[in-house]
Amino acid sequence: MIRLVLADDHPVVRAGLRALLGAAEGVEVLAEAATPAEAVDAAREHSPDLVLMDLQFAGQAETGADATRRIRALSPAPQLLVLTNYDTEGDILGAIEAGASGYLLKDAPPEELIRAIREAAAGRSALAPAIAGRLMRRMRSGPVNLSAREIGVLRRVADGDSNGAIAAALHISEATVKSHLVHVFTKLDVSSRTAAVSAARELGILR
Repeated sequence: MIRLVLADDHPVVRAGLRALLGAAEGVEVLAEAATPAEAVDAAREHSPDLVLMDLQFAGQAETGADATRRIRALSPAPQLLVLTNYDTEGDILGAIEAGASGYLLKDAPPEELIRAIREAAAGRSALAPAIAGRLMRRMRSGPVNLSAREIGVLRRVADGDSNGAIAAALHISEATVKSHLVHVFTKLDVSSRTAAVSAARELGILR
C-alpha cells in the first residue's frame, strides 16, 4: 500500500486527486495540505511513503520546492513527486535539486500519474517525457549564469522599458544598457529582446 499526502492550494484539485487515487489499487490518501507548511507538518505527522506536491501556493512565500527540501530532511524521509502546471527549466531543476523523485504536469493522463506515483514511491525517477527532454537539453547546454545587473536590465526589458528608461532607472548610460543586453543575448543564445525575455522565463531566471 502506497500511503501519501496531497499538497495543493486548490481544494477542487485536491478533491479530484483524492477521488482519482481513491479508485486506484494500492494507494491510500492519508492527508491533504493547502500550504507548504501544512505539507511539512502532514509529512512529519503521518510519515507517508510519498508526498504529491504542487510548486506554487497562492499567498505563500514558501514554495513547493522549499517544502520538498524540508520534507526530504525528515527521518524517515518520504519520496516526493511534483505535480504542477509550471514547466520552466528553473522550476524543474529547482524541484529535482530539492530532492523530488519525479516531476509531472497536471495535464498528464490519469494512468501516467498513477504509474509515476508507483515509480516515485519506490524511489525511482518518474519524469514526464517532455520534462526528461528538457533536463537532457539543459545538461548538454550547461547552466546559464547572468549577473545581477544583467537580470535587472532584462527584468525591465520584460516590463517594456526602453533603453533610455532602463538607463535612467538604473543610473547608467544607454551604452552600458546596450552592452549588458549584448552579453545577455550571447549567454542566452538569442538575437532579440523578446527572445531574451522568453528564454529567461523558460529557464526560470524571470518569473
